[in-house]
Amino acid sequence: MPDPKSPLPPDGGLANEPPLRVRRPRYAGRNPRRFADKYKELDPARYAADVTKVLAAGKTPAGSHRPIMVAEILEVLALQPGEIAADCTLGYGGHARELLARVAPGGRLIGLDVDSVELPKTVARLGAAGWDATAFTAVHSNFAGLSRVLAKLDLDGVDAVLADLGVSSMQLDDPARGFTFKTDSPLDLRLNPARAPSATEWLARVSVASLAIALTENSDEPHADLLARELIVCRGQTPFTRTRQLADAIRSILQTHTPRHDPESADDCVRRVFQAIRIAVNDEFGALDQFLRQLPSCLRAGGRVAILTFHSGEDRRVKHAFREGCRTGVYAAASEEISRAGPEERWANPRSTSAKLRWAVRA
Repeated sequence: MPDPKSPLPPDGGLANEPPLRVRRPRYAGRNPRRFADKYKELDPARYAADVTKVLAAGKTPAGSHRPIMVAEILEVLALQPGEIAADCTLGYGGHARELLARVAPGGRLIGLDVDSVELPKTVARLGAAGWDATAFTAVHSNFAGLSRVLAKLDLDGVDAVLADLGVSSMQLDDPARGFTFKTDSPLDLRLNPARAPSATEWLARVSVASLAIALTENSDEPHADLLARELIVCRGQTPFTRTRQLADAIRSILQTHTPRHDPESADDCVRRVFQAIRIAVNDEFGALDQFLRQLPSCLRAGGRVAILTFHSGEDRRVKHAFREGCRTGVYAAASEEISRAGPEERWANPRSTSAKLRWAVRA
């Protein structure tokens, strides 16, 4: 028998109460700074109007990526229904959606990506857009493994290949990936988080000479020798484990050792150092060299390839490979000059500014 003095009814006071309302998080202003606070940009299906505003302002919504030079790439690849294409750097899937639309009906796209974090998201995104396994095959692989991937799929080659060598906005913007010094994050810089070494591990064992070479060859850093020497001294006192820790060390070195130090240009130097370390950690030039060597054998006769590069080290390799291929008769034609994004695209997507497009046609 219930206690008449009890303040609760026999059911504990829960049966007739309305369910608790879970309040959505408060949006941190018009332009929240923290990645996790940008939940409207991270959920475009629910907040389409907000994402449209971000795009109209010439910005990339958090957690997404805007494909670069789409029209120019489609013109170069000249895809036809029924053909087979390979997108060697799948990323967010922006280029892939356009390629799939051109090879349909009856065609097929093979999508490669080394990023084990973003690849499943992109596969789900393209699946939701209606592209099933008969039209689209995703493979977790570096683009250097293209020939091996095609062999496993029992393909003797493809009609078109695209490789966008830029780092995706999803990787750059997410502080958990450790690609940016705009937030204080673990110093990682790996395109494939499952593969060692991280930037922290690489910096812990690199020599002064090897670091100087990496800064010179990977980012054309003018202060390569100075930074390599002083960063190794700093490492001896405190190992580099955080993005801002490394950025602050670079700024301090420049301020102390360069008499004409310009504080406003210090961040340019920081970006070059981060780029150089990222390229070394992921062996990006080694992967690109391997990709370029095997590329002709992956293309059918008359097959087209388009490659987007974003700094001089990449572009030099692509230019020389295409030039040598034309000289030896491997390629029937190749671009003499680079193509760049137009002024409207550069305004709408500033990350397209440094992009360079080169193409070649298999003999």
